[in-house]
Amino acid sequence: MAIEQDDKIITFENYYDVMLAHIVRTKLEDNGIPCFIADENTLTANPLYNQAVGGIKLKIFERDLDKCRAILAAEGDMHDLDHVELDEETNSAVICPFCGSTNVRHGEATVEKVHWLTAIVSFLLLVFPFYARKAWHCFNCHQDFE
Repeated sequence: MAIEQDDKIITFENYYDVMLAHIVRTKLEDNGIPCFIADENTLTANPLYNQAVGGIKLKIFERDLDKCRAILAAEGDMHDLDHVELDEETNSAVICPFCGSTNVRHGEATVEKVHWLTAIVSFLLLVFPFYARKAWHCFNCHQDFE
């Protein structure tokens, strides 16, 4: 397959597990889709950069996007292999309500970290806010949810 001058390379998915990224890459290559993994060496050398870099990126040509989605849809959610968080109250898997992924973690919220009233009081008293809002965060669609 000849590569055209205007073929655009896009990030198909981000992964926080090197092995899962390679499993998906191999599945796509077995189906004839050229792809590669970016930022693997950076994150393998220093895993603390994982959040800053945004994970390991699987890159594909934009023209192959629909075909990649169809291949992985037939396989099911590959992020189930990565990690599944269990809700302590219901003892069931936590699923993102926006994209349906199980690639979620509970921790400090990425949006609206501090309530506006706490921010104002902290600013007036010149102290660092002691309370940070906790929420579930999806690493696929980057949304926070309760």
